[in-house]
Amino acid sequence: MFNWFSQVVAVTLFNLRTVPERKGAAFAAGVGIAGVVAVLVGVLSIAEGFRAAMRVTGAEDIAIVLRSGADTEMTSGLSREETRLIADAPGIARTADGPFISSELFVIINLPKRSTGTDANVPLRGVEKSGVSVRGDIRIVEGRLFQSGRSEVIVGAGAARAFAGLDVGKKIRVGQHEWEVVGVFSGGGGSAESEIWTDAGVLQPAYHRGDSFQSVYAKLTSPQAFQQFTNSLMTNPQLKVKALRQSEFLAEQSSMLTGFIEKLGVMIAALMALGALFGALNTMYSAISARNREIATLRALGFGASPIVLSVMFESLALALVGGGIGAAAAYFAFDGFKAATINWQTFSQIAFAFSVTPKLLIMAIIWAAAIGLIGGLFPAIRAARLPIASGLRET
Repeated sequence: MFNWFSQVVAVTLFNLRTVPERKGAAFAAGVGIAGVVAVLVGVLSIAEGFRAAMRVTGAEDIAIVLRSGADTEMTSGLSREETRLIADAPGIARTADGPFISSELFVIINLPKRSTGTDANVPLRGVEKSGVSVRGDIRIVEGRLFQSGRSEVIVGAGAARAFAGLDVGKKIRVGQHEWEVVGVFSGGGGSAESEIWTDAGVLQPAYHRGDSFQSVYAKLTSPQAFQQFTNSLMTNPQLKVKALRQSEFLAEQSSMLTGFIEKLGVMIAALMALGALFGALNTMYSAISARNREIATLRALGFGASPIVLSVMFESLALALVGGGIGAAAAYFAFDGFKAATINWQTFSQIAFAFSVTPKLLIMAIIWAAAIGLIGGLFPAIRAARLPIASGLRET
């Protein structure tokens, strides 16, 4: 057993020492695999970043209440009386000023992008006085909070970065109404940073909504209080609503886009991997052809076929891992934290987010590279093991 292992090590080290003699072919194979890894990580980091933007604001102790059957806030509708009944439900955190809830409106407006000047959809959210406190992670980073009863807005940091005219002190015109930007807020990098907020009482008449709302955000006493809260709503005959944890709701809102991006990324990477696989096959076949005499000599000296096979596969794996490591590093430095915006297909509005190259993505990409290397080295390795000793020794 020791003799077999020493043969594998000896032949593998010999193969690796001869790589510089085939640097052109080895470089081409490594670049191909690095490209596969970089593209795979780059595309999937979009989905990961978008999912993180939706997930970061999804607290377990915040519930959102919608009309039964509604999939989004845009398709929901609640009357003032219904929001009062929801506010009386058990499980909601309360202060001396009343329950920790915010009855809200959600509309879509058009604003020009800073980069292109073309119009795109932006969420305009009407919140009640406690809306900022309910979420807990909203921080004013510039200017101040809007005042109740006035046509003032605060804008998320992502929206301010992506759209023109959202600087503090400027005014935006939406339909027949003009709104003054009085502040910029952060939301921990979550989806709220892509929105514009104002007083719900001002937004209602501006959009002829009367005294209606679309959703209610409620801060619960604890994550465990959610079941008590939702049971009370479901058993109330005066209500036809459904309650979801904010984390679950935001996960549903991001599922369609992230699923599409992940499938697209894997498909593109698979096509590129096919090309890289042929490159690896060509590299290893060339390496075997150039070393027919050395391999035959090793076989004549008593080296077995299996050490030859494993040594070739280890060489191919080493080249693949080097290429994969370079591709993963390039993707990390090029994409991680890159700011971008895309449309959320559930709400048809822009969501600002940052690409996220996670350790999980990097590990997956390295596994892809290793698989390409092992498959690319398998068939050349079998050919090397089957090489007739006599014919190999006759080669010059």
